[in-house]
Amino acid sequence: MHLLILLVPLVLLVAWAPAWWVRHTMNKYSRPEDRYPGTGAELARELLDRHGLQHVAVEATRDGDHYDPATRTVRLSPNNHDGRSLTAVTVAAHEVGHAVQHATGYAPLRLRGSLVAFTRYGQRIGAWLLVAIPVITLLARHPAPGILFFLAGVLSMGLAALVHFLTLPTELDASFRRAMPMLREGGYLHPPDYPHAQRILKAAAYTYLAQSLMSLLNIASWFRFLRR
Repeated sequence: MHLLILLVPLVLLVAWAPAWWVRHTMNKYSRPEDRYPGTGAELARELLDRHGLQHVAVEATRDGDHYDPATRTVRLSPNNHDGRSLTAVTVAAHEVGHAVQHATGYAPLRLRGSLVAFTRYGQRIGAWLLVAIPVITLLARHPAPGILFFLAGVLSMGLAALVHFLTLPTELDASFRRAMPMLREGGYLHPPDYPHAQRILKAAAYTYLAQSLMSLLNIASWFRFLRR
């Protein structure tokens, strides 16, 4: 019992700290808001055009910064799409990095797309199980087997954690083999900003790791529920 009391705060810290660091880094370099003359969207458009990717669109979204290979679209959050901060232009370059990966047939990006599609199906099955378990219990007049709860939890949350872990190399490649060279070669940043941009690119890459750790925390909570 005492060990559990010590482990719970440690698990919470390990899972929460990366997410806090990512948010802190992004927010820190979002000021000043007028650091650059062009917006994140404008830089994304220029970088895409320079790489012959005129067919790739740039759009604002409220679903988080990402590149959508299905529609060939770089999607930026409103602050990064319209913002002129160091964070805005650096995150835009990171997402363009994914578009360049796609254009060059970068295999890990294709694998991620397949895993994401598989994960969506698994999460749907898990969600249906969560809905069906109470019905099964009511009809059978007996508690549903624990294996169903376990399977529902793994499908709903475990697959997401796995995908987030597996996508980390793809994110690091987009940040440091694509975005940073593009920013340096084009001289897009003020010289003192490059070390800060590296921190932002690291945060952009580790966003998925933070999400994975949070998913694992959710799974741990789910398992504690099953043991009651």
